[in-house]
Amino acid sequence: MAARTKGLVLPVLLLGLAAASLVRVAADADIQRSAPRAPTTSTQRIASLVPALTEMLFAIGAGSQLVAVSSYDTFPPEVRALPKVGALLNPDYERILSLAPTLVITYGSQTDLEARFARAGIRVYSYRHGGLDKVFQTLRELGALTGHQSEADIAVRDLQTQLDVVRDRVRGRPRPRTLLVFERDPQALRQVYASAGNGFLHDILEIAGGRNVFGDVAGESVQPSTEALLVRAPEVIIEVRGGEPPAAGVLLRERAVWAPLASIPAVRNNRVHFLYGDYLVVPGTRLGRTADALARLLHPEAYR
Repeated sequence: MAARTKGLVLPVLLLGLAAASLVRVAADADIQRSAPRAPTTSTQRIASLVPALTEMLFAIGAGSQLVAVSSYDTFPPEVRALPKVGALLNPDYERILSLAPTLVITYGSQTDLEARFARAGIRVYSYRHGGLDKVFQTLRELGALTGHQSEADIAVRDLQTQLDVVRDRVRGRPRPRTLLVFERDPQALRQVYASAGNGFLHDILEIAGGRNVFGDVAGESVQPSTEALLVRAPEVIIEVRGGEPPAAGVLLRERAVWAPLASIPAVRNNRVHFLYGDYLVVPGTRLGRTADALARLLHPEAYR
């Protein structure tokens, strides 16, 4: 996957979108989560290599227990003051050890790293991306691990309420066939990765009132051919990307790559959209905002 994506979605989607990387790496893997291995206390010293879980820890009031975060953590702003200790592909084991954590949060593919921490007597919470149910489950488990169970329960209820508001707003409206793209080569229809029928991106798209054109495909992501895109004929195309929007000229060129597929309804009817922001590809507590952003593009009439 492109290096620029690995810097955001891998930590963000795989690290919590390092986003596009996440989906791509986890696409064919079973989504599993290891349960907490020991009783928790509010005195945990936590090193988090997964931005989505860093975000969750702050949301439940456990941010003060963090002693280190991944190199891709940008939210909330408080993470800027914390030591950065690598990420999915380049964790700094010695640096993490020097900070004397009692708990390290890893991504599920980091099995060798997890074994090293286990040998050092340090507990590991091993995480893998999944659907919305996994987001809620993770919040509750982190609450139990850190002594913030009540705050975690509140965070779950708040997120569920935000999602319900979006779901209610678009209820009963036609559900346009939607292609949700989270990665492709710059200014080219190559190496396209889109949401398939599993995972939080698929779930959020459904809540926002869209019908995933690849919803029948197992896994979190699919790499469709041009022929597959023509056959699926999406009525709406939405590209989500971490980071800030590019210059206007760059955005025009990005949009123009779809022009050769003019037989696709979304292209023909000028319903190709781009959304920018790290929150879009992080399976954390800002998913209500993601659902709202997608719904505004899919059903603008519901927001007038």
